[in-house]
Amino acid sequence: MGSLNEIAIAAGINISSALGFLLAFAILRIQPINDRVYFPKWYLKGTRSSPRHIGAGFSKFVNADLSTYLRFLNWMPAALQMPEPELIEHAGLDAAVYVRIYLLGLKIFVPIALLAFIVLVPVNWSSGTLEHEKDLNYDEIDKLSISNLGKGSKRFWIHIGMAYVFTFWTFYVLFHEYKVITTMRLRFLANQSRRPDQFTVLVRNVPPDPDETVSEHVEHFFAVNHRDHYLSHQIVYNANALAGLVEKKKGLKNWLVYYENQHAHNPAKKPTMKTGLWGLWGRKVDAIEYYKAEIEELCKQVLEDVERQKVMSDPNAIMPAAFVSFKSQWGAAVCAQTQQTSNPTVWLTQWAPEPRDVYWPNLAIPFVELSVRRLIISVALFFLTFFFMIPIAFVQSLANLDEIERLLPFLKPIIERNSLKSVIQGFLPGIALKIFLILLPMFLMTMSKMEGHISISGLDRRTASTYFMFLFVNVFLGSVITGTAFQQLDSFIHQPANKIPETVGESIPMKATFFITYVMVDGWAGIAAEVLRLKPLVMFHIKNTFLVRTEQDRQQAMDPGSLDFGTTEPRIQLYFLLGLVYAVVTPILLPFIIVFFSLAYLVFRHQIINVYNQQYESGALFWPDVQTRLIAALIVSQILLLGLLSTQEAEKSTVALLPLPVLTIWFHYVCKGRFEPAYVKFPLQEAMVKDTLQRANDPTLSLREYLKDAYVHPVFQKDDMYELVTMDEEKNPTVATKRQSRMNTPVESKFNSSVGTDEGEFSRMHPA
Repeated sequence: MGSLNEIAIAAGINISSALGFLLAFAILRIQPINDRVYFPKWYLKGTRSSPRHIGAGFSKFVNADLSTYLRFLNWMPAALQMPEPELIEHAGLDAAVYVRIYLLGLKIFVPIALLAFIVLVPVNWSSGTLEHEKDLNYDEIDKLSISNLGKGSKRFWIHIGMAYVFTFWTFYVLFHEYKVITTMRLRFLANQSRRPDQFTVLVRNVPPDPDETVSEHVEHFFAVNHRDHYLSHQIVYNANALAGLVEKKKGLKNWLVYYENQHAHNPAKKPTMKTGLWGLWGRKVDAIEYYKAEIEELCKQVLEDVERQKVMSDPNAIMPAAFVSFKSQWGAAVCAQTQQTSNPTVWLTQWAPEPRDVYWPNLAIPFVELSVRRLIISVALFFLTFFFMIPIAFVQSLANLDEIERLLPFLKPIIERNSLKSVIQGFLPGIALKIFLILLPMFLMTMSKMEGHISISGLDRRTASTYFMFLFVNVFLGSVITGTAFQQLDSFIHQPANKIPETVGESIPMKATFFITYVMVDGWAGIAAEVLRLKPLVMFHIKNTFLVRTEQDRQQAMDPGSLDFGTTEPRIQLYFLLGLVYAVVTPILLPFIIVFFSLAYLVFRHQIINVYNQQYESGALFWPDVQTRLIAALIVSQILLLGLLSTQEAEKSTVALLPLPVLTIWFHYVCKGRFEPAYVKFPLQEAMVKDTLQRANDPTLSLREYLKDAYVHPVFQKDDMYELVTMDEEKNPTVATKRQSRMNTPVESKFNSSVGTDEGEFSRMHPA
């Protein structure tokens, strides 16, 4: 472990950085020119106007009221004042539940830290084993850890007892939180206003039919098997090519606005550009005329139906999938939660994501490709995780200066300087690891998209899952193994699997200093930088200077962002893991984690109130994943403690820990059976109640009109490409199918075909 001097230097650097970020934010947020950067959510809601309209001259840009600078920290209590029900109404359930994860960390670790410092720290400090080891180098922090207990010490029983206390307390908090979140979710779903996804089911893997189009096949299937509830459907088209043209057109328009603004500022000089790559070479042309011509040419491809006709006429562009809507939420719930035919591989139904949550590009992926894609991505993730151990090992070698001095003895005079050594061991490993991890979430999100998930929330949950596994393997296990046992890495790889917990467990106390610095760099300074929003601040002023001409342009220049669940939630889980692992081993780490949870809770509550604009609302669908990863962290901490004690000649006391993982797994299945169904299925009773209430409150609502454009691809939302296929809610006459059926139909088929109906199509319903 490190010395108090190294931790003090790291703490000084990171506390200074965090205070600097918070002070800069407190001053920048009260400047009128930055108002749209730090309060974009209120602008989007239409409840805030720019303070620049009030001031005049210099005061339009800089706050001249000196009294506001004396109250520059009032954002902190303001972030805590909004009650949770109001917060849910303001920002959504996803955002409100997300910040409860930080509150959960405080509920778990504050009592654990108090008990650890009252019981474990005095026990460790008073053992005095390290003081009697003459040939052993140690620091003052080591005296506070389990390392200060001698082998075979009876004091290990105290640590085992506290491990049970910490585990049962965690059980209690997790069970209570799961119960509260589940109640919040059910109440939210019952009270939220009408949404298209409540009436809509996504149907995939529609089987091919030689005599009917996909649209006709979907219509007939649901008209027969859900005849009393089927309302309409919209076929899924592969519009990715057209979406690419639309995005290209949007980019060209941005450049056109840029050059038009330049010309408006200096009418005497027309802006020019080169037509080559990135404008570095090529023919010199009038920039405004060039982009107008490019946009006009691109509009011809879109407006003259070139791509539209291609999409509509190309059979390969029509996907075997559809969004099917029902007359009631009860009918949609029955369809989404049941198997449609005896063949479980076709007519696969699931709840449709809400329209803004749909990830349209992946709907064009054939269903049969998904398993192949997921296999390939799984292999790629394995190799990415494995090869990332190389830079992790390099980063951790920075903290192992003795090994560097042995391999490179000529660096010893430089390394041995006290100030430099303290900076290297107390600060550089944490910041270097943070830099290595910056680009990783982007790669993992790309891989999740390649796997074919059809909702943005699903992509976030998948990315969070892979990112947590990556952090666990590389940041936690990789840091422990390559940092303290780098020279024994070969023996670690070749040793039996049952010896791995012992090796890792023995290494854990030695890495407390590194994880303390990592928590300070990533958790303290990183969270403080989050509230400053430096990148959105710079980008807004660049756009406001060069691209903004109207109030609408200025609103589009705002970048409120959203909760990046796929990146931030796994980071929280890493802190839970560190806290649970070190609670018994080295309790000195706990205060640093508590500071992180406290600061993060304050900052993210402020952000979701004033800044973030969520892309979607899943109704806290991510909470079972959060619970599962917390249980996994608890089991890992128990196994590693067991491995550590097995190296301390405490075999008898080690046996007493064996029930803990078993109890944890049992607890997980109790919670899973009790609460998880609320996140997987929607109770039919609740659906019937909502249908009854909504019909009573709005008896004249036409669901057909309400759902007409809900699931139209965004690039067609203003066009008439989709013809909504609906059922007449009153007449519902029977009609002939286009193929011969083995069953009796009211009218003969128009075509002679040997294809029968294996889907129970006893009659046909005519669309309105």
